[in-house]
Amino acid sequence: MELLNVSKLSKEFGGVKAVQDIDIVIEENEITGIIGPNGAGKTTFFNLLTGIYSPTSGEITYNLEEEVKSRQLKPQRMARYGIARTFQNIRLFKEMTVFDNVLLGYHSNMNYGVLSSILRLPSYFTGEKQASDKVTELLRIFNLLEKKNEKARNLSYGDQRKVEIARALASDPKVLLLDEPAAGMNPNETNELTKLIRWVKDEFGLTIVLIEHDMSLVMKLCDKIFVFDYGHLIAEGNPESIQNNEKVIKAYLGGDYVAQAK
Repeated sequence: MELLNVSKLSKEFGGVKAVQDIDIVIEENEITGIIGPNGAGKTTFFNLLTGIYSPTSGEITYNLEEEVKSRQLKPQRMARYGIARTFQNIRLFKEMTVFDNVLLGYHSNMNYGVLSSILRLPSYFTGEKQASDKVTELLRIFNLLEKKNEKARNLSYGDQRKVEIARALASDPKVLLLDEPAAGMNPNETNELTKLIRWVKDEFGLTIVLIEHDMSLVMKLCDKIFVFDYGHLIAEGNPESIQNNEKVIKAYLGGDYVAQAK
């Protein structure tokens, strides 16, 4: 089933064409990779998918419980429709605990109102218990439960990445967008992250779209890969076809990578 359909998508900034006439279809319950050199338009594309930017032209359609067009919604509304993301630069609240950072991701699912909170009605306590249980389970999954009371700034870089992904999952998304999740990680951490993303996709029934420069992660993890260069989509296909695509080798992978892969 098509979960996301991008048609003739373009974005310009003062005459600079960051993304040009992109056509992409993303299938439900797949892991899709977006790769390309720096400045290729990948993060701009993510910002369009999540409503941070409005397209100059073209259209993005999510086929969720109802059809959602991104130009109609702001990021906070996109989250309510089941679209969550992480960022290239980690955006945790560094002085808050690990538990409270993840709890913020659950905010859109809170089912009690201000009045219930002020008067401490039964719905308030029920909602708080559900939120606490959800966060505790996510921290257990990510092996962070023992660090739940640590301030986020005290965690290793790899653990901060895990907290950010756990916070995104707390909103019960249907689509998870990961912007360079392996950035700053060593090979062991990247290998652990690869296994974790695959497990999260299967366990939570998610569709995952990721931007990544670590080709070992991309080639092991992704069902399909789209390659950007100077704002254009220059190739798409499974990992094997991308590794052997002459345009991709010339624009991004290079001969050394191909030789090592073989």
